Amino acid sequence: MNRYFDNGSTSFPKPSQVADAIHHYLTHMGGTYGRSAYQRVYEATAMVETCRDALAHRMGTARAENIAFCSNATMAINTVIKGLPLTGKRVWVSPLEHNAVMRPLWELAKHGIINIHTLPAWPDGTININALSNIDLSNTGLIVVNHQSNVNGIIQPVETIAQWAGKVPLLVDGSQSVGHLPIHLDQWGIDYFAFTGHKGLLGPSGTGGFFAKHPETLVPLIHGGTGSRSDSYDMPLDVPDRFQAGTPNITGICGLLAALQHFPQPRHTHADLLHLMNAIAQLPGYKVWGANNPIEQGALFSITHHRMTPSDMADKLYRHFGIEVRQGLHCAPAAHRHLGSFPNGTLRIAPSPYHTSDDLEFLLKSLTELSSIQ
Repeated sequence: MNRYFDNGSTSFPKPSQVADAIHHYLTHMGGTYGRSAYQRVYEATAMVETCRDALAHRMGTARAENIAFCSNATMAINTVIKGLPLTGKRVWVSPLEHNAVMRPLWELAKHGIINIHTLPAWPDGTININALSNIDLSNTGLIVVNHQSNVNGIIQPVETIAQWAGKVPLLVDGSQSVGHLPIHLDQWGIDYFAFTGHKGLLGPSGTGGFFAKHPETLVPLIHGGTGSRSDSYDMPLDVPDRFQAGTPNITGICGLLAALQHFPQPRHTHADLLHLMNAIAQLPGYKVWGANNPIEQGALFSITHHRMTPSDMADKLYRHFGIEVRQGLHCAPAAHRHLGSFPNGTLRIAPSPYHTSDDLEFLLKSLTELSSIQ
């Protein structure tokens, strides 16, 4: 029985090949990336580039070199936000943004560098596409949209938003969507796309990065050695080196490649997830926080109970049933303010491809019994 439902925080379990690949790198390969000319380095460099190519294929872009590795999506988002010329500009955001977006933006706003505005949205946080035509995009430097909410799992129509944005740069936070949803960066016309490796892609923590359609527009966040153009103190203009100062997390990237190459077939369907949500909504005292339109429902959702706080629920689920979930604000207070679940937050349920319909039924049965536990 798989009782781990906190895959919105980090995925577990990983494919067994992830640990095998990491062990092989640490015990047999051991070389660094792009720095020297011997077999171990060749193998490590080839492995990193193979992972980059696999990510490009997974995210629907023919420009693998425009994908830069970072330690996580937070660094990727900071690189884009702080690398663009935003002084005196407006920045539009969805109402469901994570603090990985809101904190760097707030840091700029409180020093008078930018002005933050919120895009019009429906009660579940989905952008109101019809209302976008009323927005004046003049003097707008950036639009930021969370592809899949980490609170209620709604999927934003990023392709339509990209069409509306036109020449205004669009940054999509794909932390919760990549690995769960089809991604078509080139087809959608996305300017910047941040991702992490340890959630939906089932890779190790400490992996992630971003795609930049126009990398020449970004000033690097981190400066240092790249193993290339070492005769100059300026960061190289070549991508991805321009954004990969320092030794990359080769161990983690090795594990991420293994996850991409051995990604499991889902053991439950989207219909199973919707059935679980509907069944919980019928239980006395429970409220389900998800998309109003089932088509826009992603791979996670939240619940609350009128008599128990999310913290109480999480504690009882773990102590009495061994179920592991995330409770609270999920680092997204803006989302909870918009949805109406602030300040206590919610209890988040985030399955992985490894969950079966029986696992989902066990969770439902546990929630049914939870109300009677003192």
